[in-house]
Amino acid sequence: MMVYHERAAWSGLIAAFLTAGVYVWLVRGADAWIAPMLWAIGAGIAASILITIIWGIAVGIRDKESATASDLRDRDISRFGGRTESVVLTAAGIAVIVLCAAGAEVFWVANTMFAGFVLAAIVGGVARVIAYRRGLS
Repeated sequence: MMVYHERAAWSGLIAAFLTAGVYVWLVRGADAWIAPMLWAIGAGIAASILITIIWGIAVGIRDKESATASDLRDRDISRFGGRTESVVLTAAGIAVIVLCAAGAEVFWVANTMFAGFVLAAIVGGVARVIAYRRGLS
């Protein structure tokens, strides 16, 4: 059975893929991208929270004790995922600085950072899920 933090990692992955896919679908061939990007960021956060809550309720109905259980391993895996996300966000930040220095259009600068957010969420979530399945060693 999955612990709370592993379910949260899966929820984040699901939300990241869904919102990124919807954003790309909305923006393809369109001139308007700012509002869809802001909505995608907000919707991604909300979707991750809602999926975690709904999944937690479903698990809590079956086994109340394990629904929110947490231990030292969860904290270590969370830190590991956070460090992994930091690497991706740092790379995205550097790419944004390079694009700004090169005089790139705002569209490319903003979408590079958005892609960094999405990629960080995906890479961090995958790192956490793998750590839950295989361990941190």
